[in-house]
Amino acid sequence: MKDGLHGIIAALVTPMGRSGEIDVGMLERLLDRLMGEGIHGVLPLGSTGEFFSLNESERESVLKATFRTCGGKVPVIVGATEAGTRETIENCVRAEKFGASAVLLAAPFYATPTPDELVAHFRSVDRAIGIPIVLYNCPGRTHVDMKPELIERLAELKNVRYIKESSGDLTRTGEIIRRCGRRLTVLCGSDGEALASFAMGGAGWVTGAANFLCRELVEFYEMALVRGEADAARERFYRLLPVLSLLEGEGKYVQYTKAACEVFGIEAGPPRPPLYPATAEEVTRIRRTLKLAKAANGARSATV
Repeated sequence: MKDGLHGIIAALVTPMGRSGEIDVGMLERLLDRLMGEGIHGVLPLGSTGEFFSLNESERESVLKATFRTCGGKVPVIVGATEAGTRETIENCVRAEKFGASAVLLAAPFYATPTPDELVAHFRSVDRAIGIPIVLYNCPGRTHVDMKPELIERLAELKNVRYIKESSGDLTRTGEIIRRCGRRLTVLCGSDGEALASFAMGGAGWVTGAANFLCRELVEFYEMALVRGEADAARERFYRLLPVLSLLEGEGKYVQYTKAACEVFGIEAGPPRPPLYPATAEEVTRIRRTLKLAKAANGARSATV
């Protein structure tokens, strides 16, 4: 196996029953399915996993189920972002105790810290743990854009080894690699940019689409970065692009990802309030888009 985080990493949904309670059985079945389809890593408690609406007990349940099912089989990157440094450290220490391969950390939300404050924040976390940190640049969520010059400073910290780049700026991957070289591995976090990210030196792709398109995405990665089949990879990506654009384009990533799972017969349940489930009209549109992508790619048999 290739060293370090790479390939297709599933930003896991947190499956819930109709009453809104976490369904651990659904989660374990999802994880078994993903491992059977060749997933390279999983990310519980991220944005797609609705970490923001889970209490401490629920987060523990998600981690227990994930490590019980996946521990030692595929890398587990635990989402640990909080608004405060102390709380972030607590999450990271807990993740390390569970056996996490790494933690995913965005800038503290709501506080909108300055670059110097961010360096101090990540330095405090870095000193408290002994596992890799995956920086997560998602200015659309945090309203803090960690620009390449800041990333270069953060890459000096001993545990900062990766970045999930989700700014939407296609030039960022190349600029980060130019500045940081081998000190930092770039993982794509914007679904529509995965092909370009791989071409510029990105090593992996963290995506919610892997919950329901795992095999197709793993095949795309292998075409692009394992077998060097550039033309085939490009063709595969463009055929999947309508699905990826639908997920990202309307501000309902969690809702649409869970709906797409259900369309494929993968139990995910509804999102938790304040998010609404996808409407019947939206589900029809998702189903139609998935059907076209499935037909174009010769995807596995599924009721779509």
